[in-house]
Amino acid sequence: MKTLNDLLLLGDPRLYETCEPVTIAEQPLIDGWVADLANVMAEVRAKYHFGRAIAAPQLGIMKRLIYLDINKPVVFINPELTDLSGDLFELWDDCMSFPNLLVKVKRHSKITIKYLDQNWQPREWQMEGNLSELLQHEYDHLNGILCTMRAIDDKSFKWRN
Repeated sequence: MKTLNDLLLLGDPRLYETCEPVTIAEQPLIDGWVADLANVMAEVRAKYHFGRAIAAPQLGIMKRLIYLDINKPVVFINPELTDLSGDLFELWDDCMSFPNLLVKVKRHSKITIKYLDQNWQPREWQMEGNLSELLQHEYDHLNGILCTMRAIDDKSFKWRN
């Protein structure tokens, strides 16, 4: 079982890699990966008091997999973002891989995410606001993009209080 000590931190070169799709042959591994993601996210919540979702590459699992748990767990396998709205909004983004740093970024206010669920069934979810920005953040992780790379300008960084 992976723990907080397995969480990749800012500067780890793996955080900048593009992840490979999960294959049908890897389906038996998904439950274990999800358990690891859930465990580390619970530890982050206990220590830092934030965390709504985590992407597999943050634990060195270089696969296109996102785990979200707000009211109930949702697993996104091989997600694709579509229908990105033209309107953007600014927010202070945080990340488990640099838990004390906030970064001001712009995100699309609405998106559609297409993905496979844990039963390998295709799903589609239209999101807006907080969910939209959250999934954009996690999706960026799958492509080796951190919110530090999306900072609005060189003054868009601050320490968490």
